[in-house]
This record gives sequence, C-alpha cells and structure tokens, in this order.
Amino acid sequence: MKRIAVLTSGGDSPGMNAAVRAVVRKGIHEGLEVFGIYQGYAGLMSNQIKKLELGSVGDIIHRGGTILYTARSEEFKKDEAQYQAIKNLRDLQIDGLVVIGGDGSYRGAAKLTEKGFPCIGLPGTIDNDIPGTDYTIGFDTALNTIVDSIDKIRDTATSHDRTFIIEVMGRHAGDLALYSGLSVGAETILIPERKFELAEVVEKLNKGIERGKKHSIIVLAEGVCSANEFAATLKENYSLETRITVLGHIQRGGSPTGFDRVLASRLGARAVELLLEGKAGKAVGMQKQQIVEHNFQDILKEKDPLPEGVYTLSQQLSI
Repeated sequence: MKRIAVLTSGGDSPGMNAAVRAVVRKGIHEGLEVFGIYQGYAGLMSNQIKKLELGSVGDIIHRGGTILYTARSEEFKKDEAQYQAIKNLRDLQIDGLVVIGGDGSYRGAAKLTEKGFPCIGLPGTIDNDIPGTDYTIGFDTALNTIVDSIDKIRDTATSHDRTFIIEVMGRHAGDLALYSGLSVGAETILIPERKFELAEVVEKLNKGIERGKKHSIIVLAEGVCSANEFAATLKENYSLETRITVLGHIQRGGSPTGFDRVLASRLGARAVELLLEGKAGKAVGMQKQQIVEHNFQDILKEKDPLPEGVYTLSQQLSI
C-alpha cells in the first residue's frame, strides 16, 4: 500500500479535523502518500481529490467542522456511482480509504469494500449512536455545548419562575438529551427510546412547584417531537405555560474538547495501521478505553443500545 485517501461524510462533528490530521500525519509517518477527498462521497464521484501534505493539516486540530467539507449523496447508493468512485481512486493509484462519518457513511464504505476497495470507518457523529464504540467523535463537544447553554438558560428560568423546554438533537438516539439532562439536573428528560406519559411529566412539575421550586427544565430530544408541539400540548391539556429554546445547529459547531481531539487522533492513527495490515471493512472505535475494531456488517446490523444505567440514574435523581 503506497497511497491512501480520507473523506468526511454526513453531518459534521467537532473532532473531524483532528481525525483527518491524524490520518494524514500517521500516513506520511509510515511512508504513504495521503489524499483528501472533498465534499464526501459526492466529491469522490466527481473526482474532487487532492494530495495532502503535512502542512495541509497544520493548525486544524482545534477547529470544528471539517476542512474537507461534507455532503449527503443519494446518488452514491447506486452501484454505478460506487464503481465510478472506485475507478476515480484507482486512476490515482490510491489503495485504501478512510471514511469519517455516521451510519450512512459506514454503509457507503461497506459497499466499496464489498466491491473490492479497502475501507476503514471512523465514527464521526454528535449523536453517539454507532455500535461498537462507547463514544463517537464529536459527542463530548456537543454535550458540553448543550450543558453550557442550559446552565445559562437556568439562570433566566430561575429569575422568572418559569418552566423551560430545551430541544436538543437526536432523531433516533437520545444520548445527547440523556447525558445533558443528567448533567444539568433536568426535572424531565424525554428521549426516542422510551415512551412517556404526559400526566406523569406534569405531576413531577407540580410536585416541584409544591415544594417551592422556582423553575423546571425539560430536555427534549427532537426525535420525540418538536418543542413547539410539546409546549402546545402542555398548554392545551394542562394550561401549563412554558418557554422554548431550540438549540439547533449550535450543537454541531465549536472547538472540539480535549477528549474529542484525543479520541479522533487515536482512531485516525489506528485506521491507517489497519490499512497497512491489509485489513478492510472495519469500523474503529473505543470501548473501555481501548481501541477496537469491528466488521462493518456486524456494526450495521446492530442498534446502539441505550445506556440503561445512566437512564435509570437520571430518573432516580430527578424526583
């Protein structure tokens, strides 16, 4: 193996740049030429490929987003698009590819591997919903962004004696809502993985009011419903007035935490090692502080389990 490439795909996450940097510098350290693919799989199909040097990834480890940019591509799901991508890589004599992204990115990498082109995947998503790793690149940063925002909102909630609904990202996975809710002492945490009774939510809020609480915080994952819908339901059924904050894409941006920088660097370096070892179709992750790898097919057929102990603790502490 003489040449490898790296791309970022799907939604951006803080730490992607640190992962790109690790792949490039570890590759060059091992005597490889490393190429960057711009605009994800769309750029791979349209041949937006450029050789990267040590200086190409200088001064990026602390930056959010991705210098390679990213895009979602429905076209890449087609076999002919995947074969064109492989042709573009082989025309440049590139021997392996590192893909940084989430579930959809892994599926694309798995398809390329099935067609004979070696790929390694790194879990880059703020949702923390990739099986085979305890944490995904960007989750810790997004979590801390949410916590900082809710801490500020709580000051206003207390001053005005209000109930605030904070909508956070997470269409299918509630990790951001769960961990942030536990971190800020939210009275209620609502996630897609668990059903809830509206009456129980209101009862908990009323109990807090009865014992003199000046405010309440409800953390709501977007996969449950929108904050506007939930607020309207509370008002219609229980005449409960609330205030809404939708954090939105602020959760994706910002300088990655030290944890995410180290995680991305370790995973990126290991991806290069796997390609040099002649391995392909692997997803790299971290479990119990150790770097591990799993087959794409094993990862893609599983569903990342909810951390039951954390969920139970959040319920016990929010009485």
